[in-house]
Amino acid sequence: MALQWLSLVGIIWLQSISATNSNFPAYSSQLKLLLSLSQLQLNNLAFASDAGKLFGFFSGMAAVYLPLWLVLLIGSALGFIGYGVQYLFLLTNNISALPYSLVFLLTVLAGNSICWINTVCYVIAIENFPLDRQLAVGLSTSYQGLSAKIYSDVVDVVFKSPSSSSSRADQRARSYLLLNSMVPLVVCLIASPLVRVINTARSKRLSGGFLVIFAITIFTGTYAVITSLGSRNKRLSPPLMILIGMCVFLMAPLVVPLMEKIRENMEHKCLIRSYGKKICDESSMDDQEDGEKNGGVETEQVVKDEGVLVNDDEEMGVKVMVKRLNFWLYFFVYMFGATVGMVYLNNLGQIAESRGGSNTSSLVSLASSFGFFGRLFPCLLDYHLFRAKYKVSRPALIALMMVPMTLAFFLLLNSSNICLHISTATIGICTGAITSISVSTTAELFGTKNFGVNHNIVVTNIPIGSFLFGDMAALLYREQGLANGDGKCMGIKCYQT
Repeated sequence: MALQWLSLVGIIWLQSISATNSNFPAYSSQLKLLLSLSQLQLNNLAFASDAGKLFGFFSGMAAVYLPLWLVLLIGSALGFIGYGVQYLFLLTNNISALPYSLVFLLTVLAGNSICWINTVCYVIAIENFPLDRQLAVGLSTSYQGLSAKIYSDVVDVVFKSPSSSSSRADQRARSYLLLNSMVPLVVCLIASPLVRVINTARSKRLSGGFLVIFAITIFTGTYAVITSLGSRNKRLSPPLMILIGMCVFLMAPLVVPLMEKIRENMEHKCLIRSYGKKICDESSMDDQEDGEKNGGVETEQVVKDEGVLVNDDEEMGVKVMVKRLNFWLYFFVYMFGATVGMVYLNNLGQIAESRGGSNTSSLVSLASSFGFFGRLFPCLLDYHLFRAKYKVSRPALIALMMVPMTLAFFLLLNSSNICLHISTATIGICTGAITSISVSTTAELFGTKNFGVNHNIVVTNIPIGSFLFGDMAALLYREQGLANGDGKCMGIKCYQT
C-alpha cells in the first residue's frame, strides 16, 4: 500500500537531517576560538556528542511503551534544547560566559536526541519491511550520511560569512547551532504523521518500488559528490542552485507512494497486502485467502531462508545478550572499525587546519557524500545477491570494509591534499558501510523484539572509542604543539610521531 512506501519516505527525510553531530567538524575550529578551548577540551566536546549514545537505551525503552510519533518529538525537543541554548548564548555574544561543563552537558543532550530519531527510523524500517529489512534500512540510513552535506549547503546559501575572521568564526558557529536546533524539530513535526507501523506481508511489487528508490538514491549520491568536489568554484556551482537541486532529490522518493496510490485507485486492489485490514476488493480478498491457505508455510520458509528474522527462542534481552561471546566480539570489532573512522571524521576540522587546509566545509561535505555511498553499498549488494539467490556474510563484509580503511590511514602520512581527500573519502565510505551493516547484524544476532534497546547498547562503543582514541590524538597534538611554543601542531609531523 501507499502508506508503507510513504513511511519509508518519512524516515528518509528524518535520516537526512538527524546526524547533526556530523557537521561539528565544519565549525569546531570556530567554536574552539570563541570558547578559548584547548585541543583536548575540543575533543571532549566531540566525545560529548557521541556520549549521548550511552543513554540511547532510554529511546529504545520509550519506543516499546510510547507511540513512535511521541518518541520522535521527544528526540527533536532534546536537540532543540541542547543546541538552542548554545545558540542563544552565542547570539547575545555571551558564549564565553557559558561554563565549559554546561556546554559539555548540552552537547551530550543534543547527541542523545539523535538516538531517539534513529530508533524510530530503525523500528519503522524493520517492522514495515520485515522481508526487505536490509533494503529498507540501507536505503534510509544512507541518507544519514548526507546530513553534513545538507547543513553545509544551507549555511553557504542562507548565512553569508563576513569579511573579518573573528566575525566569520562567530557567524559560522552561530549558523550551524541554529540549524542543528531548528531543522530536526521542523522535519520531525512534518514526518511524525507518516512514521507508523503498518502490518504488511511481502508483495511482488515491492521490488519495483525499491528499484525506483535505488535509482533516485544513486543519482542523489552522485549529485552530492559532484557538487562537493566542485564547491571550491562558486561560479561553476552556485550555492543556491546546489541547495535547490538537493531539495529536489530529497523530494523525489515521493514518486513511489504517489504512483502506488494511483495504481491502487485504478486497479481497485491493494498491491501490498495488509493483514487485519480491509482488503480493497473481492479479488484481493480471494488472493489473500488463497495465500493464507497455501502460502502460509511458504512465507514462513522464505523468512527463514532469507535470514532476516530469528526464531522466538533466539530473541534476546540485554541481560542475555551481554553474556554472549558474539556480542563482545561484535562490540570490539565495531569499536576498532567504524568508531575509529568516526573519530577521524569528528576531528576533520583540526586535521585540515593543521595540514594547512582552509576550506574545511568542502572536506566535510566530501566525507558526508562518500559516507552516503558507503551506507548504500551493503544495501545494493544485498539486493543483487538476493536476486541471484546468494547471501553475503555480514560479519565478513564488516571485516572487508576495514581493509581499505586501514590503508587510508596510512595514506594520510603523505602531506599532499590529494591524499587527504582520497583518505577522507575512503574512510567515509567504509565507516558508512559498517554503520549500515550493523543495524541488520544486530537484528539477526539478537532478534527484533528488543532491537531498540539492544542496538543502542551495541553502539555505546562509539562514545567509549571516541573518548579513548580522540584523547590519545589530542594529547599527541598538544605535545607537538607545546614543542613549537604556540600550542598548535602544524604540518604532517603531527601524524608521523
